[in-house]
Amino acid sequence: MKKTLFFLMVITSLLNLQAQTTINVFSQAVFYDGYAGLVSQPVPANTIRLANYRYAKKLTDAELNSFQNKVKLNVTIGALCDNYDRIGGVHIALVPKGLASYTLNDTQVKRFEIGRFITPFMNKNVSPTEVPYTYDVDNLYSVFSNLALRNIYDIWVELDVFGVPYAANTQVAGCSGRNDVFAGTLNFVTYNDPGITATYSNIVPLLDSNNLNNYNNTDVSGQTVRLVNFNLANEVTNANFFIVATPHGANSGGEEYIRRQNIVSLDNSQVLTFTPGGKSCEPYRMYNTQGNGIYGSSAQTEAWWTSWNNWCPGDAVPIRSFSVPTLALGNHTLKYEVPTAVFNGQQGQVVLSIYMQSLNSLSLSVKDVSTIDVSIFPNPTPDYVNVRSDKKVKEITVFSAEGRKLSNTNESRIDLTSYPAGIYFLDIVMEGGSHFKHKIIKK
Repeated sequence: MKKTLFFLMVITSLLNLQAQTTINVFSQAVFYDGYAGLVSQPVPANTIRLANYRYAKKLTDAELNSFQNKVKLNVTIGALCDNYDRIGGVHIALVPKGLASYTLNDTQVKRFEIGRFITPFMNKNVSPTEVPYTYDVDNLYSVFSNLALRNIYDIWVELDVFGVPYAANTQVAGCSGRNDVFAGTLNFVTYNDPGITATYSNIVPLLDSNNLNNYNNTDVSGQTVRLVNFNLANEVTNANFFIVATPHGANSGGEEYIRRQNIVSLDNSQVLTFTPGGKSCEPYRMYNTQGNGIYGSSAQTEAWWTSWNNWCPGDAVPIRSFSVPTLALGNHTLKYEVPTAVFNGQQGQVVLSIYMQSLNSLSLSVKDVSTIDVSIFPNPTPDYVNVRSDKKVKEITVFSAEGRKLSNTNESRIDLTSYPAGIYFLDIVMEGGSHFKHKIIKK
């Protein structure tokens, strides 16, 4: 009986393997110095070079029709003439029908990031010269098979890796005078899995590779906060939000090396808290062949790695998610914050991508999304707090740290002069429906 079951399992596995379809998108695409002018080297057929660090290719109807409900994304990055760790990613671009090509900053194009990776410290003369990254992206089946969406948008796949050759020009044999930095290959493997029953029916891109810090790229002055306002034309059930975030800043004490809590709130309710990293990077040592990185000459303990690392060179970045049972039609505000971020020497950023899908059958717009330009200052304050925004303040309510309502106003300046020192919360409602809370410290 056991032998029979074993053979049945083998046969089932073989049938699944035979039914697999591989969709090759990029094969050994060569990336160049990300800071240099756009190179003129030819690109493969049906491919466009958006920047030295990003290529794009449109999926054909035949390719889109071949996707089934089990989807795996495979990326391979090969060493050329950059021997440092770099950030790269895979994006889906929804391009309005009729555009045969587009630019990197075309506002008509809606993007969402489906996979991010950190390259290892590689030397092209030392094996292994390639590093693989794999992602389970079953949720994309509903995007690729959505005919209503495809009637409006062409679906392009973008692969990027930002690199520079300057160190390798002198440190890696054969790289003198060269400006090619990495090579990239990407494919999807798909097949039907009867065990998968849930399918998403829509897509709402919110942020794509958005830079966030607390000194020149934040929605709240002096703090690491990003506010995203989006509008739903219909009530949504079983909304699932996907988040990719990595902290960067390589100075001593920089954000790459200090693990900090990240907090996500939706409509004033905290929905996700996580701290990046927290695992051993030893499994990726084999890909870090240059020896000028974070590894050193001997293996380190798991405790050593988890005490500080936010991500591993040579690893795929985790895709985090949270679900909301019901979202009403109308405006919603998502707040992403890293309260204790420092950004030593005012260098670095959190690179943030967010998108949403849901299980209901209603089609959602991908147009009604915007970041909110808000500045709340000073904080801490000895007396007044100012709220500056491109939208008018509708109402601000002041609460004590214990949740007791203290005052409210429709002015953009809040007087805390009479309050004792301590922590207070502002409940802020802007015209247009944006609504969020923010912590204030009274000195």
